[in-house]
Amino acid sequence: MNLISIQSHVAYGHVGNAAAVFPLQRLGHEAWAIHTVQFSNHTGYGAWKGRVFDAAMIREVVDGMAERGALSACDGVLSGYMGGADIGEAILDTVGAVRVANPKACYCCDPVIGDVGRGVFVRPGIPEFMRERALPAADVITPNQFELDYLSGRTTSTTAATTAAVDALHALGPSAILVTSLHTEETPEDAIDVFASGPDGRFRLRTPRLPISVNGAGDAIAALFFVHYLATRSAARALSLAGSAVFGVLARTAAANSREILLVEAQDEIVAPSRVFKPEPV
Repeated sequence: MNLISIQSHVAYGHVGNAAAVFPLQRLGHEAWAIHTVQFSNHTGYGAWKGRVFDAAMIREVVDGMAERGALSACDGVLSGYMGGADIGEAILDTVGAVRVANPKACYCCDPVIGDVGRGVFVRPGIPEFMRERALPAADVITPNQFELDYLSGRTTSTTAATTAAVDALHALGPSAILVTSLHTEETPEDAIDVFASGPDGRFRLRTPRLPISVNGAGDAIAALFFVHYLATRSAARALSLAGSAVFGVLARTAAANSREILLVEAQDEIVAPSRVFKPEPV
């Protein structure tokens, strides 16, 4: 498959496109990366260098790809962190252009807004853009638990509440939803849940909680879930493949006590996870 990935990018480490593109390529897919920023490293280090690109640059790159006839061969568009609503509009313009060239193409939006403990960390206007513009345009979305609660206006303290919140977002347009970093009253303290919903049903994947906190895992699992969902059209299958792969990579990362996710060193986990987790129907 051929996918356009429009996200931030870092030279050192793995986050944004630096976390999403390689897993797609390792599975044998073309990943056409368009960077919204080019930074030296993740901002979590407290200091970084580089610059933010504007919406016009994104449109210019897409126009150049269109001139090559690439958009008709594009199977999907993946987006992550958006620095501003203008970037979001450029992404939606890209999705529209791809769908004109290939009506079967899908759009996966990782609605980056915030996280548990940190709250909202994006610029004003982005949460509203996600709810009002991006979600209705998306076929697949991959919020974390905080973003699920924020976008649905609900609190997901139980599996039943999570299902209700997911249904509320389905009503906005997306046919498949992946919820990452989920912890409800039913989740054991030594575990973490991932929840997926699609045409084939609703499913929960539970994995051990690892003693690790790294950036990029969410970007990687969003890309993997999207491409596996496109290939199988099964939320359950995509959940198992993506969740097992990322757990394997994170387990290797934790064992090495690395601050950066070891996507390259643990790349075999992307193709053939050493431990396969099976989703439970919800």
